[in-house]
Amino acid sequence: MILIITLNPLLERRFTYKKIRIEIVNRNACTKISAGGKGINVSRQLKKIGVKSYNYFFSGGTNGKIYRDSLKNEQLDFSFTSTKSETRHAAIVISENDKTVSSYFSEDPIISQSEADEFKSKLDKMIQNCEIVIFSGSSPSTETDSIIPYGIELANKYDKISICDTYGNHLQECIDASPTIIHNNLSEINNSLGLNLNDEKLIIDYLNYLYKKNIIRAYITNGSNNCYASNFDYFYKIKPLEIQETDATGSGDSFVAGIVYGWLNSDLFEESLKFATAIAGMNATTFDVACVNLEDAIKIKDKVEVLPVGKKTKTIDDSPREI
Repeated sequence: MILIITLNPLLERRFTYKKIRIEIVNRNACTKISAGGKGINVSRQLKKIGVKSYNYFFSGGTNGKIYRDSLKNEQLDFSFTSTKSETRHAAIVISENDKTVSSYFSEDPIISQSEADEFKSKLDKMIQNCEIVIFSGSSPSTETDSIIPYGIELANKYDKISICDTYGNHLQECIDASPTIIHNNLSEINNSLGLNLNDEKLIIDYLNYLYKKNIIRAYITNGSNNCYASNFDYFYKIKPLEIQETDATGSGDSFVAGIVYGWLNSDLFEESLKFATAIAGMNATTFDVACVNLEDAIKIKDKVEVLPVGKKTKTIDDSPREI
């Protein structure tokens, strides 16, 4: 089972217009209510490429009920810990002609210590019964900051694969807990850790630091710019696809789904990098979030260029041959 933890789910009310005019009333939008949050995006993308997952999150109030109904409509499996505070929500306003997206978020929910403790208790049992656990998205409050590091430690205790894709004040504690795999975009690292990774050498040094923290694989994405990754102490530069970007929302989450897909299929590291980068790039070409088809990503993945930085690995061809 693939378990996905989303501490800060987001109920999205999406308004799509052909064109938006400023400072007047805009009418007749195409409206849609959707379950958002990074972990749910990962789950949605995994489903599109044929991988089942199970979601666990906080949920509260009327927004939480609507959120859960939306997940049921998408046939995404879940359980939740109830909160007195309302699940956060946002208005997402899209102008198709201008290819712009504006997002207006509510405040984060307030999670009590007892609610956080209940979440941890259930998490322990869930991790024992999963193969891979993914921790994705932000932490809504100081009471929840310890949940992801705690979950990573549980995964290590029970010999499970953990994937960490979070940011904020708790990121260093997550790194110290030694997840199997970690993903961040460059700005998240710089802002969360107070770093300034502004050149390739500094990025490689940081990847090496993560390896010394017993993190087997690490990925640093940076929008349409070059990305970097490590597999043990081997480092790579990835040149993303040249695309016509529409909306990059969820591209990092599609990337994580691609990582999981490659891990489950025992793909070579370089091949999994190509696939994850391709599916992330395809996501950015549409207003839809985390809905890339498997066949479309496979078609273009070989256009992604992966270059070793430093020492190179040797690939052994062990495919069957005629004698």
